[in-house]
Amino acid sequence: MQHQLKKRFIPTLLILAVSAAITTPTWAAKAPSAEEMWQLILEQRETIKRQNEKIDQLSDQYKQLDSKTKETADAVAATADAVEKVSTSGGSGLFNKSSFGSYGELHYNNLEANHNSVGSDKDEMDLHRFVLFFGHEFTEEIRFFSELEVEHSIAGEGKAGEVELEQMYIDFDINDQVTARGGLFLLPVGILNETHEPNTFYGVERNPVEKDIIPATWWEGGAGIHGEISPGLGFDLYAHSGLETSAANNYAPRKGRQKVGKANAKDLAGTARIKWTAIPGLELAGSVQYQSDIAQDTDNTAGDAMLYTAHAVLQKGPFGLRALYGHWDLDGSGPESVGADEQNGFYIEPSFKISKQLGIFARYNQWDNQAGNSSDSEKEQIDVGINYWPHENIVVKADYMKQDFDNKKGQKGFNLGLGYQF
Repeated sequence: MQHQLKKRFIPTLLILAVSAAITTPTWAAKAPSAEEMWQLILEQRETIKRQNEKIDQLSDQYKQLDSKTKETADAVAATADAVEKVSTSGGSGLFNKSSFGSYGELHYNNLEANHNSVGSDKDEMDLHRFVLFFGHEFTEEIRFFSELEVEHSIAGEGKAGEVELEQMYIDFDINDQVTARGGLFLLPVGILNETHEPNTFYGVERNPVEKDIIPATWWEGGAGIHGEISPGLGFDLYAHSGLETSAANNYAPRKGRQKVGKANAKDLAGTARIKWTAIPGLELAGSVQYQSDIAQDTDNTAGDAMLYTAHAVLQKGPFGLRALYGHWDLDGSGPESVGADEQNGFYIEPSFKISKQLGIFARYNQWDNQAGNSSDSEKEQIDVGINYWPHENIVVKADYMKQDFDNKKGQKGFNLGLGYQF
């Protein structure tokens, strides 16, 4: 047995001998005895055994770590596959197929009557509107959009506010130039009706011409097409539900909005618009709407109605200018008897951006919902104020307003506002 062990560890013995010869001078070292040499061989054997055991342990740990790494990689891959299936399939598409947004505005009005004998003061804080947008892209050619609004903070019986669905439509791309639309949508009339987020216009309150003549915000249910005739020249053409005015409200367009809530649809309406934007910073547009019976067959003294609008929007460096004109022609002896057979108005609004965050404006408004009679019913309003944008989608507003009504019911005072959009 000893002979076999010695034979097995001959290489080790040679290595030790050579090492000793190199590191120790021959004159300073004494040759080890046979017993000492054998002890060294046994110690070397134990060292090698312990090293082999350590290598086996490290090998087992590596195998376990490699297995866990593979399991983690498989889990990550499975999660990625699940996300991809949800976002690209016909399912919910919550990751990149759907969109969400919102806008809202808070107003403070401090107004007093222009004339002590008539009119009333107004000291009011109002969360005027809170709006949520939801959209979804079914395919690259088919898209959904909606807009849900709460007005005046709280709605319900006896409360000041309302909950309204202002938009809910689906767009279908017919080709690169033309898109079909069906559902509930804002009509393409005026400047503010389609784009009325608070950070996009000057003044706390929306201008009165696009309130009483063009009854913004104005939506209807229907279908039609919109698109591009040529680069910079767009068009809109829709058939939709119409207004239902009456003698009780002097045939005012704003009070005739049915908001597509079980709307009387005996007589539909149609709207067409041409918009030119070929020059950067300039927009010119004109709209026409026709309805053959603006009373929806509830008033035999009322007949057809035609609305014409035209506007220009110019932005040249820091200088801005908006101008709009709207005109109604109503047929029938009923509208004529109260002067509502003609209703018109216009405004002009220059503005100047002092900096990227601060702008000033002035606006002159004139309108008349009974322009067809000989009595004095014309209304005027002057607004001057500032907008401050701490962020492009957040605006703080302040303005002074003065009205001059022929019926002596105008107001004057200041307004403050805070608005956002995302």
